[in-house]
Amino acid sequence: LLLTMVVIWGVNFSVLKLGTQYLAPVAFNGLRLLLAAAVLAAIALVTRRDRMPVRGDVVRLVLLGLVGHGLYQYLFIQGIARSTTGTAALVMAAGPAFTGIVGRVLGVERPSRMAWLGIALQLTGMAGVVFGGARAAATTDSATPLGPLFVLGAALTWAFYAVLLKPLAERVEPIQLSAWTLLGGVLTLGAVAIPDLVRLDYAAVPLGGWFAVLYSGLLAMVVAYLFYYRGVRTVGPVRTAMFSNLQPIVALV
Repeated sequence: LLLTMVVIWGVNFSVLKLGTQYLAPVAFNGLRLLLAAAVLAAIALVTRRDRMPVRGDVVRLVLLGLVGHGLYQYLFIQGIARSTTGTAALVMAAGPAFTGIVGRVLGVERPSRMAWLGIALQLTGMAGVVFGGARAAATTDSATPLGPLFVLGAALTWAFYAVLLKPLAERVEPIQLSAWTLLGGVLTLGAVAIPDLVRLDYAAVPLGGWFAVLYSGLLAMVVAYLFYYRGVRTVGPVRTAMFSNLQPIVALV
């Protein structure tokens, strides 16, 4: 499941780049987030039975969603729009390093010495990508020096989200987990995207733009997220995050 998640998210870098060429980044993000939230809410209602989380967990999930879907998705889409696909994927691949550091600080994970060596190598490689962003921007029309920094902020945000989510992931079903956290994202990004969604000329959006919304909304934000939460619940946030090392390979191909 995690390997399938890697393929979906690796392809999603190019899909996001395509989508933000046809729609403003905030409008594109709002559309895919609303689509994903509607689908997940329907699935959660159909399959709820006795699996609904308790009220306290619901509040925690929604609050975490403000960070993991609201702030993270805003930083991520802004970074994608201002970076090359390969640069964004390489910066996001440093996510396991941040997750390991945050997990150790919060006492959730205890990385081994080899893991710390891997973290150091990841951060070194990521720093080279970020500092090289300025040179890439000089030769790429759609890239700017701020692009990798936005993606870096997204990777840090996701690290905190993944670590803080672990206790909830151990007792809440993945579908419910995804639906309630995504609600937090809708409350933030949905409100921010309303002006752009009102001004958007929907008839002028080409098929490529709608394909990007559907792929990113259904596969990347519903299917892949369910696989991710299953991984966090089964093997923990750090080991799950390490699969993102494979995303740049898929993204670059």
